[in-house]
Amino acid sequence: MRRLITSRGLWLALAATVLAATVAVIVRSRRRSTPRPVAQPSAAASEASVAQWPPVPILGTPTAEDLERYAAEPSIFDRPAVQMIFGGGGRKGEPLDEATRRRLTRWGAAGLALCLLALGSQALESAAFSKDSGLETSGEISYESCFAAGCRVAEPLQLPASDDAYYPEPAQEVEAEEPVPATQPSLDADCRPVIRNPRVRTLDAKTTRAVNRQWRRIEAWLKVHAPRSYRTLGKPGKAASIAAAEAETGLRFPGDLRASLLRHDGAAVVDDTWAFGFLGNENLSLQRIRETWRSLCEIDGEEEGEMADPRSEWWDGRMLPFGADGMGDHLVIDSVQRDVGETDHEGNMSFTPGGVRIRSYYALLKATADALENGGSIGYWKPRTVADELDWDVRTRD
Repeated sequence: MRRLITSRGLWLALAATVLAATVAVIVRSRRRSTPRPVAQPSAAASEASVAQWPPVPILGTPTAEDLERYAAEPSIFDRPAVQMIFGGGGRKGEPLDEATRRRLTRWGAAGLALCLLALGSQALESAAFSKDSGLETSGEISYESCFAAGCRVAEPLQLPASDDAYYPEPAQEVEAEEPVPATQPSLDADCRPVIRNPRVRTLDAKTTRAVNRQWRRIEAWLKVHAPRSYRTLGKPGKAASIAAAEAETGLRFPGDLRASLLRHDGAAVVDDTWAFGFLGNENLSLQRIRETWRSLCEIDGEEEGEMADPRSEWWDGRMLPFGADGMGDHLVIDSVQRDVGETDHEGNMSFTPGGVRIRSYYALLKATADALENGGSIGYWKPRTVADELDWDVRTRD
């Protein structure tokens, strides 16, 4: 189908044509060379040529007819109308001077360049942003041409055969269904990680030294003031076991937690003595971390919505449970932000355990060592000893 030329494109084409013709005439007039002045024969030579008969033509000397026939045509700038507009010739009928000719030639060339640029821009815009689908906009559109072009055509409207169809029988009452929630819970992707082969990751030596330094402070205090709790500390863990736990959960254990597990793989009940732990919880071993993580994902393996905050739900698969109080509450580490939080059996999660913010597992270790040595507290949790055993009390306000 032919494309319709818009008025804008037509005017641009006409302007380009006029400017091109003008410049062509200017260039042609400038290139036309003025015939060189021919030296007229002297009077003596003329008399000699007349005296000679029959006359012998002199080669290379034009006659008056030749000069008239080959005389230079006047330039467009020498016309009276152009001189009246542009001036430059001094008097009416006088040809334009050289400076004026050059100025007009430059303006003409600049106008032609701008016109060509506008035409090029118009052509580029039409090619890049044209919305023409190749179908005619007027008249009926056939189904065959529309389907070939990939468009969708609505089915023809089927009118009823009689007016009775516009007045159907009253619809029967239908029992109202329960409203469907606007947002359906989705599966927690963190609880369904892609299973990979275990890979032991290198642990930073500086992190290991810092974690071991805090554990030595805790161990020294427990030996003196709570020896029964000291005996519940687990044996050193294995790097391969940590790698297996990371592969199962799909999470990266923070370096300070890995260093702590390599020194003590959790704690266990010994002789009816509550296992050592932080803030009223017992430390979980690697095996119990994996079991607890699977159990919590089975209980709550869904997300409240696509825009829900994993830290505001009761549980999310990106959390690492490392402590348990035996009543359904757990201490957790956010594997993404690395801070310490707690989740309870009532459906709440908070990242201010004890009413304070604990930025990392190492910060919890150091705060515990300080509280044990100085008789302090961590938020509203205060450690104390009862029958050579460590206990955590909820500190009352003074």
